[in-house]
Amino acid sequence: MVTIDAHDDCYILEGDLEIFTNSRLKSNLKSIGSEYTESSVIVKFDNNSSEKSALKVYELIQKILAKFSIESSKSSSSNEVIDEVLSEIESFREFSLKAENIRNNIHEEDDFENFVKILDKSLVRPLYKLQILAAYHLAFAQNACNFSVPGTGKTSIVYGAYSYLKSLGGNSKKYVDRILIISPLSAFDAWESEFIECFGYEPSINKLVNISPEARRSYYFSEKYTEVSLISYQSASNEQDVEGLISFLKRNKVMVILDEAHRIKNVNKGVKAKWANAILQLAEYASSRVVLTGTPSPQGYEDLYNLYKFIWPSKRIISFPLYRLKELSKPSTHQSIRQDVKKLVSDISPFFIRITKKDLPGMPLPIEHKPIVVMMDQHQRTIYDYIENLYLGRYQIDEDEINTGDEFLDKLRKAKLIRLLQCATNPSLLLSSIDSHYDVLEHDLGIEDKDIINQIQTYSNREITPPKFEAIRELISTKILPLEGPDSKVIIWSVFIKNILDLQKYLDANGISSKLLYGDVPQVKDINRPEIETRDEIIKEFHNHNSNFKVIIANPFAVGESISLHKACRNAVYLDKNFNAATFIQSKDRIHRYGLNNNDKVNYYYFLSEDSIDYKVHDVILEKQQRMLDVIESEEIPLINLNMDEDSISRNFITELIHDYHARKASKI
Repeated sequence: MVTIDAHDDCYILEGDLEIFTNSRLKSNLKSIGSEYTESSVIVKFDNNSSEKSALKVYELIQKILAKFSIESSKSSSSNEVIDEVLSEIESFREFSLKAENIRNNIHEEDDFENFVKILDKSLVRPLYKLQILAAYHLAFAQNACNFSVPGTGKTSIVYGAYSYLKSLGGNSKKYVDRILIISPLSAFDAWESEFIECFGYEPSINKLVNISPEARRSYYFSEKYTEVSLISYQSASNEQDVEGLISFLKRNKVMVILDEAHRIKNVNKGVKAKWANAILQLAEYASSRVVLTGTPSPQGYEDLYNLYKFIWPSKRIISFPLYRLKELSKPSTHQSIRQDVKKLVSDISPFFIRITKKDLPGMPLPIEHKPIVVMMDQHQRTIYDYIENLYLGRYQIDEDEINTGDEFLDKLRKAKLIRLLQCATNPSLLLSSIDSHYDVLEHDLGIEDKDIINQIQTYSNREITPPKFEAIRELISTKILPLEGPDSKVIIWSVFIKNILDLQKYLDANGISSKLLYGDVPQVKDINRPEIETRDEIIKEFHNHNSNFKVIIANPFAVGESISLHKACRNAVYLDKNFNAATFIQSKDRIHRYGLNNNDKVNYYYFLSEDSIDYKVHDVILEKQQRMLDVIESEEIPLINLNMDEDSISRNFITELIHDYHARKASKI
């Protein structure tokens, strides 16, 4: 018989000599953190950890003792500890049920009306009904996720909940009076401008960026804090910053917000794993915890693990281990998989809310213009036909080489398709390296025809203007720039950096001013080169009614998320596209967001080179977009990876492209 006593956050096991003499039993007890003294075994617990809580540790002890057929008895103090834990579990169960009811619009009318009255007093810009419900849910739960799609007003929802919690006063356990936002640098200005629009005044704000680690540390330990503090994931993950932020959180009532929180989903190795580990250390010291992301589980349910670990560090909301979450993410019709997925969604549902675009009141549908087909000039046609025949003509429709599993050949084929895409818009790109965000192998172009090489060189020397450039200039100069306000501004998207640079030079030579948003444009001010504009400065000027430019040329890999342009711009032009539906949708969401009026017209224009790979890529990307949107709009926790391959230069696509190539050639015979 073993007696289990409880004292000072640990269990003390005494009695049966087997717990000291049986090596296997000792090994089992040590595996749960047991420490041996001369007369007892001490097992510590920590009720701030779901894995080491008093109840969890007690259950593990009982399981081990039962394994060795050893009976046990609890002391009165152990009974008190276990009863207290069981009471807390029941209390949290009731709390979770109420949170889920609020999520489903079931709530106490008086309490909800009081919440709405406080929002009416504190916010100068009212929220729509679903935003109010989401803010009410967050204010009640205090720790919750918002998985709404981009452009649905997550920032305003958070500020609504914050205004209520702040109104409660210092005597309330829920009271908060400061906000710490951990986000990409590109989102900093949006949080500041949204605060002004929501509350009608400029907050005291500190952007903990472009300053030394010592300056940030000085802020953490000072007594002079601003109402809003913003810091990047990279800065917040530094060891000294973690220490300073913990001190800051301990001494203040802070709502900690993770914007674009999928950045902490990584639980393995790498930079983002470091970010995740650092951010999770802050969680227990926050007075309120908020997770914001429109893509909570793009690769699998395991992406949810850190998000829920952050909002409830002392609770085990997700009951499945990581390996099981990965298993649940695989396509399966097995009953046990379906049941566990249903249980997972049920477990997490009290603490997340999700708004999709179809839920938005008065949201105008964007206008998807018929693709504008551009004739290639003679030089481009000669170059393109040569490259296409070189890369695709050697394959037969039923060729086997495409279906090989060799990774090297896969990457080589991807490189060739990217080169074909480049050639369809601007042949001079063939002389440059493939942009680094494409995971492909550089290769010899394989061009042996000297005339073709000379014609590519001619493009490279800018002796010839790509026809798409001319077509875009014609469109924006006649149909967009002469208009007024946001209707007169346009963002032009290109997936290739050299296209961005070349197009700007061409537009500038034709009297059309533009600014660039791509990887080389800094996110923060370089004090040594203050003349260089940052992304935020460009975006701010773009929003100015009297801005000296009306055109932004951007790369979706660099600015596809976290920026809002819908108040400044109603037009998006696609010079070229690649195979990634996720970045394509994100780019479109920059100008199609909550805040538009029902009569606002959002335009998407697509440019395709005649008789080229552009046609197939356009069809495939729109098809993938629709599949992705169907999933995003219909499922509570959408698994993007099950519905499309984001990189998606798949063997099937290559096979379809070869079919398309041979069909086009046959039609000309």
